[in-house]
Amino acid sequence: MGKAKWIGGFLGILSGGPIGALAGFILGALFDAVADDNGLEGIGGNGSPEGTYTGAEYGNDNYQRDYSSQRMQEGTRNGFLFSLLTLASYIIKADSKIMHSEMEAMRQFLRMNFGETAVNEGYEIMLKLFERQKQMESVQPGSYRQTIIDACHQLRSVLTNSQRLQLLSLLATVAKADGRVVSEEIAALREVTQHLGLSESELNSMLNLGATTLKDAYAVLEIDETATDEEVRAAYKRMVVKHHPDRVASLGEDVRMAAERKMREINEAKELIYKARGL
Repeated sequence: MGKAKWIGGFLGILSGGPIGALAGFILGALFDAVADDNGLEGIGGNGSPEGTYTGAEYGNDNYQRDYSSQRMQEGTRNGFLFSLLTLASYIIKADSKIMHSEMEAMRQFLRMNFGETAVNEGYEIMLKLFERQKQMESVQPGSYRQTIIDACHQLRSVLTNSQRLQLLSLLATVAKADGRVVSEEIAALREVTQHLGLSESELNSMLNLGATTLKDAYAVLEIDETATDEEVRAAYKRMVVKHHPDRVASLGEDVRMAAERKMREINEAKELIYKARGL
């Protein structure tokens, strides 16, 4: 395989619809025509995936079930990652400018959350997404925005609530990565949040992660400063349930680690409030 090994070409249940169409255009421009004689990475000489048993060795039914499950999990992860880059490209360009600082911040974001392999490959996909956005808008203004809205609706139908929350958390991190979040980016984040079926309070929570003030800490827990002690405790318990890293483990260890970092920041906000209240 040449490029985009980090994401891969199979998007599972997201292979169709607006995400699949966009991925086909973008990834098609980055993939090599073939990886080997079979056109797939990791295929051995006997035509079976490298490192797995053949049906004859393992039993056809069991092999098919395990392989199908593995492929579906791989597709969900790939679709999640491609969707992250797609929505991030929309938010970064919301003010009609692509700043060098923003793109460098994007590289740092990819490095921190997904490792060195993701940096160049994710960066190249982002550049192709910007090109595609420019092409679509030149032909029909507003068409890329509509694609983003349709993509959000598609994600809403196939991803769990926790997976969509993790996606929103990563998008908020992208928006904050260069140290400034302009009003156009906030508006784009709100639009994405709405069409993902998430709430304004959940977006505010993600934007205030890493809270240094009590006001921000309350926003992280999605409550007001007037909340009672019992309401604070209940809000924290709700956050643990919604954002527990195990809920996104199927998306890969790197996504789970990002969720763990998010959970630590939620805990820090809780501790800030508990300390102020003497709890």
